[in-house]
Amino acid sequence: MSFLPSARFLGLVIGLAAASAELALAAEAVEPAARSPRTEVPAAAPDREYLLQPQDILRIFIFQHDDLNKQMEAVRISDTHTISLPLVNTLDLRGRTARQAEEVIRASYDRDYLVNPQVSVIVVKYAERSVNVVGQVNNAGRVLFPQEKGLTIVEAIALAGGQTRLADLKKVRLTRKMADGDTVVEEIDVDALMKRGGRDAIALQRDDVIFIPERAF
Repeated sequence: MSFLPSARFLGLVIGLAAASAELALAAEAVEPAARSPRTEVPAAAPDREYLLQPQDILRIFIFQHDDLNKQMEAVRISDTHTISLPLVNTLDLRGRTARQAEEVIRASYDRDYLVNPQVSVIVVKYAERSVNVVGQVNNAGRVLFPQEKGLTIVEAIALAGGQTRLADLKKVRLTRKMADGDTVVEEIDVDALMKRGGRDAIALQRDDVIFIPERAF
């Protein structure tokens, strides 16, 4: 005996299929809006890994070499970004992170003295880094860098209590002494940087001077 679906049953199936199709079309219409870049919250940019600074104090450890380790418990980075270690003498760490310093030290000992040494570098004391923020800010003076992090010009102004109502943020002057002894002065439109949420803000260096002038009326 065969069973044929009733007309009522077929009508119900067709109605459900039509409703499912309408829901799918509605979902497709909503989905692009949900994916629109204007509705996305931008991810915070990760902090750049800390670059070792003059006057940082390092503890350097080489696995199974206690005699060397006793001489490297407190190694200070010089003003020329170098360190002095037993046997390998002077190593340049300019522009390097702690992880990169490990590789420099490992390669130096591996070349002439040790076989595949396992090296670790820890910063036990960070050098104090600061900039000076002067002019039309609420708390003019020295602003310290956060440990292990960089500092932008927008962040420095905020840490100096923010700009006064008379500040001209379109003509902020950044004065920086270069490694060769020259002094460079740059005019920066901080107002534009703030309108972009601080993105692309100028990264500061130790001893920079930021001057916020008064608006001309």
